[in-house]
Amino acid sequence: MEAERVQEILILLTSLMAREEATIKLIIDCLYDLGYANLINKKVRFRPLNSLAKFIAKRSKPVAKIFAWRWFIKNCPQLIARWLYRKVQF
Repeated sequence: MEAERVQEILILLTSLMAREEATIKLIIDCLYDLGYANLINKKVRFRPLNSLAKFIAKRSKPVAKIFAWRWFIKNCPQLIARWLYRKVQF
């Protein structure tokens, strides 16, 4: 019965993600903006190289968003379902 319920949760999460595609893409967009800026600032200390890296990261954003969306759709329903199941286990 537990496996069946977890499977139902997985189906509901997949359906939710299909309906809320625009919202999820906006979240990915915001996370990319925050992530690339923080990562570049942390890893690239030399100021001219830092600016160049940020410029390149801004230009690669559409490609990164496509890969992030594909990864999200493929992996997140299972990850969220497992996380929720662990939260209700005793």
